[in-house]
Amino acid sequence: MNLKPAFILFGKILLGIFLFFMLIGILTITSVDRSPIEDQDFYKKTLSEAQSLELNSTQGVTWLAGWGKANMTPSQAAELVGYSPRGTYEFVEDSSYVKSIVLSNGQSQIAWINYELLIVHPYLAEKVEKTIKAAFPELDQLIFTATHTHSGLGGYMPGPLGEVAFGGLDENIVRLIADQSLHSIQTAYSSLDTATLSFRKADVSELVANRFIKDGPIDPFTRQLIFTKKTGQKASILTYSAHATCLSSDFMGLSGDYPFYLMQEMESSDYDFAIYAAGTVGSHMPLRWGKDPESTAGYAAKLDSINRLKMTQFGTIRNPLLANGRLDLKLRDPHLRITDNLRLRPWLFKYLMGDTNAHLDITRIGTILWIASSGEISGVFYEKWDQLAKEQGLTLIISTFNGGYIGYITPDELYDEHYHEVREMNWYGPGNGTYFDALIQSQIEKQAF
Repeated sequence: MNLKPAFILFGKILLGIFLFFMLIGILTITSVDRSPIEDQDFYKKTLSEAQSLELNSTQGVTWLAGWGKANMTPSQAAELVGYSPRGTYEFVEDSSYVKSIVLSNGQSQIAWINYELLIVHPYLAEKVEKTIKAAFPELDQLIFTATHTHSGLGGYMPGPLGEVAFGGLDENIVRLIADQSLHSIQTAYSSLDTATLSFRKADVSELVANRFIKDGPIDPFTRQLIFTKKTGQKASILTYSAHATCLSSDFMGLSGDYPFYLMQEMESSDYDFAIYAAGTVGSHMPLRWGKDPESTAGYAAKLDSINRLKMTQFGTIRNPLLANGRLDLKLRDPHLRITDNLRLRPWLFKYLMGDTNAHLDITRIGTILWIASSGEISGVFYEKWDQLAKEQGLTLIISTFNGGYIGYITPDELYDEHYHEVREMNWYGPGNGTYFDALIQSQIEKQAF
């Protein structure tokens, strides 16, 4: 029996399979671009636009503030979003809320809107903004924030990756969130009243740590804006850098994690209303002592106690100046890596991820400079930026999840370490640390007195 034809056929099949997979590889995989980011046209162009950015500014005579919230828990269980795909939540541990604070100086108005969600996806942000602006066209700026809970609901992220990892897209959930967002803003507007505005900072370093480097640098502070009406009612928006990951990834209930319980603690004592907005949570973890709801509530109570006791800065913002602007960010081609030196091709990344809405929202509130980022910035940068802001006569507050998401922004020297943040989630590196450092510094210097 002549086996030669069979071997030839088998060889052709193997060659065909090899060539097929080689073609797939060529079409979907390319090498990491390690050329210096400072030499890139997008870097130079965006830095130039940052340096020439002029904010829309008004000078008022007094502050006015109002706040409101609405329950956005779906009537039917939705997918849990955070950690990895876990399926539909099995029970509601905590209801999910959207909260808003409106601030006016009598000439212009801005609003913070906050969600007990992992992120604020661009698709959701667009729907919410259209809904709110249709009812309140006079609103000059809407600042999106999130608690970054890893036990929140999904259903608001389109695209293949959204479908696989983030609960897909359920237009009923998007509509619910948009409607309840409008309700919270309406309540805030209807309660506008003359107010004083203060800034408070506290050292809570014993409760937060660097996630990857033992005893590595951290941002150890809570930062608060405090709104006090002439009636004595008080509201606060607080930022902090520890990830909302106290609850276990095996926990199957809907929950706001420690930020939910922290807001409960604050509202049971000093404040009538409180918002938690995730700060520079990149590289930062909570020093928790358990993974269950009771331990999570205990962490929040300890955080509230230390925040009250260890104040390091307090001041009243007397100048009712409001200014706002948006800086759209141009980025390096996407770098979703599969090895140290190989990445998915940009077209495939864009197909999987969709729109990332990369931008910075810049807001001046008297001497406060609030920067809201689409990048999940690491808190290790904050100390240098804080000092620069102080030298310029400003107080800096940074929040994340501003209605865009472009992955993690981490120090460039960590780019080749095998950490989740710098391998799978540093989507536009290498060099993004240098890039954002330059962008934030440019805005601090630009908005200085």
